[in-house]
Amino acid sequence: MSESSVLHRKSKRHPTRPRVKRFLKEIRPGVQDRFRFLGAFLRRPACVGALAPSSRRLALEMIEGCGLATCDTVVELGPGTGAFTGPILEGIGKTTTFFAMELDPALSKGLRNRFPALIVYNDSAERIQDYLGRHGKERADYIISGLPWASLPLKVQDNILREVLSSLAPGGLFITFGYLHARWMPNALRFRRKLEQHFTRVEPSGPIWGNFPPAFVYRCTR
Repeated sequence: MSESSVLHRKSKRHPTRPRVKRFLKEIRPGVQDRFRFLGAFLRRPACVGALAPSSRRLALEMIEGCGLATCDTVVELGPGTGAFTGPILEGIGKTTTFFAMELDPALSKGLRNRFPALIVYNDSAERIQDYLGRHGKERADYIISGLPWASLPLKVQDNILREVLSSLAPGGLFITFGYLHARWMPNALRFRRKLEQHFTRVEPSGPIWGNFPPAFVYRCTR
């Protein structure tokens, strides 16, 4: 077989990869995020829980009333494509320690590309304490979560919540959200009961209709 034939066969193995990469670079960042998010959903539907990233409106509701500019430490769980990460970075102070934990490798890489200053760990939220220790911290003032609690296996749900409780400073806030359509699912109801058992105050927001699907926020005080 000639050298040209071998090269021709190699070029046909993945003929669309360069085109796909060029296509992703040329489309708008918001559309790229949706592609990445959809890919993550297809890889791990239970860990992602939605087909589209959260909206700016939900992101602003998540950090409403938080003293990000003057706090010491903020941790974000399950940032996905960074819908909450951007507003958090905009709000934190110059001396605030902030890092994110994302289990999906492709989403972690996308976050590093989108936010060069962000510290993101490609690991489970079940290890918050380990990463706080890397920064010389024992507790966080805010833990902001984009995790799909109603979709997580009960054991994982319990493990992460236990880690959140041990990682949050007294008086600190754990902020997370749920989808209206899943509010009465058994896992979601169980999660709500867990929050009420372990936090001194649990405040649900009203419906956020501007998100797809519509959502609501839990603000939980340690």
